[in-house]
Amino acid sequence: MRKTCLLLLLILCQLVSSGQELFPVAEPASTLPKGALGIRVFDEGYPELDLFRNVMALRAMYGITSKLTVYATADVSDYHEKTLPFDFITHNHSGGSLVPGTNTPQEGVPYPYVFNSVDLYAKYRFVTLDGQNTHFRMAAYLEGSDVFVPSHEAEPDLLIHTSGWGGGLISTWLKHNLAVSLTTGFIFPMEYQGDTYDRYGGVYPTTIQYGKGVNYDLSFGYKVYPGKYRSYSQTNWNVYCEFIGKSYGAAKVYQKDGPYSYSLNYTLPITTPILEAGNYVDINPGLQCIINSIYRIDASMGFPLINKSYDHLYPLYLVGVQRYFFFVKHSAPKID
Repeated sequence: MRKTCLLLLLILCQLVSSGQELFPVAEPASTLPKGALGIRVFDEGYPELDLFRNVMALRAMYGITSKLTVYATADVSDYHEKTLPFDFITHNHSGGSLVPGTNTPQEGVPYPYVFNSVDLYAKYRFVTLDGQNTHFRMAAYLEGSDVFVPSHEAEPDLLIHTSGWGGGLISTWLKHNLAVSLTTGFIFPMEYQGDTYDRYGGVYPTTIQYGKGVNYDLSFGYKVYPGKYRSYSQTNWNVYCEFIGKSYGAAKVYQKDGPYSYSLNYTLPITTPILEAGNYVDINPGLQCIINSIYRIDASMGFPLINKSYDHLYPLYLVGVQRYFFFVKHSAPKID
C-alpha cells in the first residue's frame, strides 16, 4: 500500500509540476504516465448571425508506456449539413464575417447535430532532458480521422472537417513557471465523394479534393499560482497565449452531370476564397486551473492575427474539462 501511494504521489508531482504545459489548444511533447487514463470533454464553437455553431467532443487518453500515449476522440457537431449545399463553390463565407447576398443562402441556416467524426492520435516522446526546475521534451505524433459529413472548405482539419491522416514533431521546454512549445506537422486529407442537390432537386455527383496542409503552432504557458507548492491539493492557475497557424493548398472540385458511371466530368471553376489556397495565424489567449492534481478545467478564445481561417468565424470559443485516473500496474520504487 505504501509503495502504491508513493508511486501515485510521484505521478501527481509530475502532472502538477508541468501543469503550465497542458495547453488548452495545442499538444505538449509530454506524455501521460504508464497506466494513467485521462477523460476529456470539450466544446468548440463560434457565433454565426443569430445562431451558435459548435462541436462537442469526448476524448479518452491512455499511457501505454511512459513514452507512448494514445488518444481516441469522438464528436458531434452542427458545423455542416449532411450533404453539400448547392452554392458551396460560390458561398461567400468570409472567415470573420458573413457577406449577405443572393448567392449565399446558407448564412445562418441551422443544421442538425450529427455524429461528426472519430479521430485516433498517438504521441511518442523520444527526447527527455531534465535539469533543476527545467526540462526539455521532444515527441513525434501520428493522427488519423474519419469524418462523416462533407466540408466545403479547402482547409484540412482532421478532427472536425476532413478525413485523412497527418503527423509531426512537438518540442516543449519548461523552466520554472514558463513553458514554451512548438508544433510542426503535415495533413494529408482524403477526398470527399457525395451528391450535391441544386435548388430544383437535381442531383450532381461531386468529388472534392481538399488541399494538403502544414500546421505550425507556438504556445506559451505561465503558472501564476501558487508560487510555491505547500500541498498537491492546491489549485494550480495557469495563463496561456497560443499562436495556431496553418498553410494549405487549394481544393479541386469535380462534378458529373449524372450518375458516377457517366464519363462526363466537369472541373468546376472556384469562385470563392473558401476553396482557394490560404494561410493564417490565430491568437488564442487562455486560462486554466488544475484542482487536486487530477481535475483540469480550461478555456480559451481564438482571434485572427494574420489573415483568417475559413473553417470558422471569430471569436472561436473552447471550453474543456478533464479528469485523470491512475491504475498502477507496474512495480513501485524500492522503499528502504
